[in-house]
Order: sequence, then structure tokens, then C-alpha cells
Amino acid sequence: MLETWRWFGPDDVVTLENVKQAGAKGVVSALHHLNTGGVWPEDEILKRKRQIEDAGLVWSVVESIGVGEEIKTRTGDFRKKIDSYKQSIRNVARAGVKTICYNFMAITDWTRTNLEWKAPSGGLALRFDAVDFAMYDLFVLKRPGAEADYAAERVAAAAARLRTKSESDLVALEKILIDWLPARDFVYDREGFRRMLDLYRDISTEGMREHLFAFLNEITPVAEEEGARLCIHADDPSFPIFGLPRVMCTAADVRAMYQAVPSVACGLTLCTGSFGSNPKNDLVAMAKEFAPRIHFAHLRNTRHEADGSFYEAEHLDGDTDLIGVAAALLTEEARRAAEGRADTQIPMRPDHGHLLGDDVGKKMNPGYSNIGRLKGLAELRGVIRTIEAFRAGRVA
Repeated sequence: MLETWRWFGPDDVVTLENVKQAGAKGVVSALHHLNTGGVWPEDEILKRKRQIEDAGLVWSVVESIGVGEEIKTRTGDFRKKIDSYKQSIRNVARAGVKTICYNFMAITDWTRTNLEWKAPSGGLALRFDAVDFAMYDLFVLKRPGAEADYAAERVAAAAARLRTKSESDLVALEKILIDWLPARDFVYDREGFRRMLDLYRDISTEGMREHLFAFLNEITPVAEEEGARLCIHADDPSFPIFGLPRVMCTAADVRAMYQAVPSVACGLTLCTGSFGSNPKNDLVAMAKEFAPRIHFAHLRNTRHEADGSFYEAEHLDGDTDLIGVAAALLTEEARRAAEGRADTQIPMRPDHGHLLGDDVGKKMNPGYSNIGRLKGLAELRGVIRTIEAFRAGRVA
């Protein structure tokens, strides 16, 4: 697998020199400052490419060309946004960046309730507390109809939790849930978020799925023409939140997409953390089943709790068998090589990482610390090389 590293651009406190020191060869990046639905200009793409190459690295994956809410809801100027998306695919592919990761999550992107939760190892981890989330949804946001989404026991637990929270606690939680995300150029306040939710009021899961397939049937031919690979990212967490439709949470969702758009150019980002947030998903089985169209892998781990909460565990110490996933992806690479496919090597990056050591207290994008990801990459590299050595007969 090609070892890569996410870099948020020149303002990222984790520098390209840090990436090189980590031993990664590829960079995963995007033009975040231009990600508002317009065409990514060729000169800006080439500028970013030169910045990466001048550091001795390769821009191997675009993550992400943002998919606007207009496209997801098929409202407003969605037609113009789709045309812009097609041209951005052409422009990045012609610049040599052929792997394009994106997501189709309504409004939120990835969602957590705590960005610095103290994990058992002592590092600071990302966590989703199911009771805190329900408390916010029910009693702070006061989303219409929210009560129907929770069991009576969860409503009672959320009400009890609310009594333990101060106003400042609630303000901090709200900031994490609705007005913060790395590399996003806008935020929501409570009323603005409610208005966004209203856009999806009449869109069912099946309706959202139809919108996804309609979008893919327009952009996939462009990717085919340009020799590019599209790879959708899982919903995160991979279960319903805020009453929003979710269309990429389970193996069944991936199968439906593969069937609706039967092109190798329309593939998957296997995010073991996002899919792994749903305990029903078997990531090793998914890696094997969907392997021919897995174009990118995010490797991280989660640990589930009895009440539906989860936290991001150390890379090799969660509920997902990352060794089994890595073995499945290496098997797929060998199969592609035997077939003579050009995209033999699957890019992977150590996704997220705990805040550790000197990184604690530094202003970093949560989940994207230097030391935590360095630790994860080192562990994954060891796993991959051990599997390769075993299969080559160098170790018993």
C-alpha cells in the first residue's frame, strides 16, 4: 500500500517536512480555501501540487472536492454545482491527481461530542457520547420530532445528563457538534443549523440515495474519461443522527451503490473508523467483498461502549481487526498486479490519532496531530511489512 498523510495546506501546523519525516510518500490534500462549490482553477491545483512536490512528496489523493448541500438535496443551483464538480474532476485528474475521495453526508460531516477525551492509554482521543448527543438533540437543539428517534430509556438518561451540565458545558458541546469542522470555511449557529435541517425534512433515506446515484451517474463518466477513481467515504458515524438521511453506513449501502453504478471508476474509501463506528459492520469481510473497487483506505480503530457510545482507540487496539483488513487489501493489490491493472497500489493513510506528548496543547485540527498519526503509521507499517514478509516466506 502507498503510505500517505493528510495535509490541510500551508496553514497546517503539521508541515510537509513532518510528513516526510514520518516516512509517508504521498500527500492527501484539497484546496480548502476554494471549496465552496465553484470550479477548482488549474493554476491553484498546480500551485498546490508544486508545494507538495518541492517537499519531495507526491499529491496522491484529493480529499475532498466538497459536495454542496444543493447537490445532495437537488435544490437551488445544483445543476451548476454539478457542472463545476465535473470540471474540477477534469482539472485535478489532468494535473496527475487521479484518486478523488468525497462524502455524501448531509450537513454535518464527521460528528463527535468530545475532541479531547482521555483514553485508557492516557492520550487524548475523539469520542462520541450517545447520551450527550441525545441530550443536545432533544433539549438544547430541540429538534422537532427528535423524541421519536430515541427509546424512552435514552430520553430519560439524556434528561438526567442535562441536569449535570452547566451553561458553559452546553456551549462547548454545541460548538463541537454544529459549528466546527477542520478545513470548513463556514460555521452554523443554532438557528442556522435548524434551517439546514429543514432542507432535509422531506428527503427520506431512499430519496437521498436516489440523489447520490443521480450525482454519480453524471460524474462517473467524467472520471472514466480522465482515468480517475472516485471513492466515496462512509457516513461518520455510520448510523442516523439529527434525523438526517444516511446512505453510506453499511455493507448493504455499498452494494447498492456498486449495483447502481457498475463502474470501477465509482469506488469506495474504506474508512475503518467510520464504518467501524457501527458495530454491525465486519470490516475484514467488507475489505474482501468490495476490494476491486476500494481506491483508498483510512485506517483507524474504534472501541464501542454498551450504550452506543464509542471512542477512537489506538490503531491496533480497538474493535476492528486492522491486521485482517491490511491483509485483505494486500491480497487485492496482488490480484490487481496479476491482472495488470494500473492502479495496483492502494493509497492508505493513518486516520486520526491521539494527542500525545508535546502535541498536547498545540493548536491542531482534532484527530490530526503529528505524534499520534506518526505512532499509527509506524504500527500499520509494521503490520504491512510483517504480512509481506510472511507471504514471501522470509519469516515462518
